[in-house]
Amino acid sequence: MFVISSRRSIGVVVLFVIGAVLAVGTQRAAAQVRPDAPGSAPLVRLSEPRIAPLPAAEWTAEQRALVERYASQVRIGNAFRTMLRVPELVEAVMPFVLFTSMDSSLSARHRGLLILRTAWLTQSSYLWADHVPTARAAGIRPDEVHRVAQGPDAAGWDPFEAALVRLADELYVNSSVRDATWDTLAGRYDLYELFDAVMAVNETTLIAMLYNSWGVQPDDNAQARFPADVPYRLDVPAPEPPLSEPRVAPLEGEGIRVRRTFARYPALQTARNGQSGYVNRISPLTPYFRELLILRIGWNCQAVYEWAKHVGSVGRARDHGLEPERIALGPEAGWDDFEAAHIHAADEIYRDGIVAQDTWDRLAERYDTREMMSVVMTVANYRLVSMSLNALGVQPQATDELFPDVAVP
Repeated sequence: MFVISSRRSIGVVVLFVIGAVLAVGTQRAAAQVRPDAPGSAPLVRLSEPRIAPLPAAEWTAEQRALVERYASQVRIGNAFRTMLRVPELVEAVMPFVLFTSMDSSLSARHRGLLILRTAWLTQSSYLWADHVPTARAAGIRPDEVHRVAQGPDAAGWDPFEAALVRLADELYVNSSVRDATWDTLAGRYDLYELFDAVMAVNETTLIAMLYNSWGVQPDDNAQARFPADVPYRLDVPAPEPPLSEPRVAPLEGEGIRVRRTFARYPALQTARNGQSGYVNRISPLTPYFRELLILRIGWNCQAVYEWAKHVGSVGRARDHGLEPERIALGPEAGWDDFEAAHIHAADEIYRDGIVAQDTWDRLAERYDTREMMSVVMTVANYRLVSMSLNALGVQPQATDELFPDVAVP
């Protein structure tokens, strides 16, 4: 059993409302603060790719080497061949995909339940088709696959597996985990298993957002489809107030708390480092637009630690010309059209799991394929980071700049 703390702050950090105010000279204008919750609107999925898979005839020597490296572990299908257009992205993403889907401390059955439920939540037809055979090989029966789509309240789950499915729902909708769900899992799981359960959901969410926005289509030989008789409906309780103490305490020592928290699980930390490394060191996006996207998705997920560090010592938002309050106030807070399109992209990926077509077109007027793929990767990666920080309870320091006071009752 893993002993945890579930004490929470008495007050709520921010009150959420539709209206907010922004100083423009001496005037203040109304603006949306946060988008609606994930899964709250009808979802639209693409029936053809926005970014086509790269044909083998066009592979460079570097791309062929990546195919040879991963061909024994993953299908070299539409998803891999789409990501192959940015080889550095393959190298950043694949180690953690393999870790969460094959090498984590969870049983194959529990991994399969978490990944399938997240594929359903994100309505990723590619991931559902790709992982149903894996789930079946792990002993998940056809009726249980159907039950995954029905959700944690469907008849037939034992209490622990219902809590696993509920974990996926809470992370996706609330970007956090309720105490009762965490306590149930912590009653059986050790530290590594708790990490792995959270990260199975979060990494699958990241991948789904990439595939949905790029328009990756199921491979021709993929047979599994979503159950036609299960409507897409999410019934998730509202999030609890933010944690005031960590569920997983960081290691003592130097460095920021998120790094010292993940250092509790060195194998996982090593596998996931490449993703944030791509966003922060390899991506072609300018620091201005990178930090704009990171802060907006952190605000949407209400990840106060992420916000504090990217306003402050990690992202240094103001050094790049950004005003954090305007980011919190959203796309109508005096941005130009191209800047606003970035905020819309972060909002749409958060709410719908996909960049809307109009937003995609506005960004694509100035961005090439590599940059477009990197926009989605930036938001998706920091959606993963936000959910992880909230679930693990990583705490800001007393000197950190927290959320701006932009909301009113």
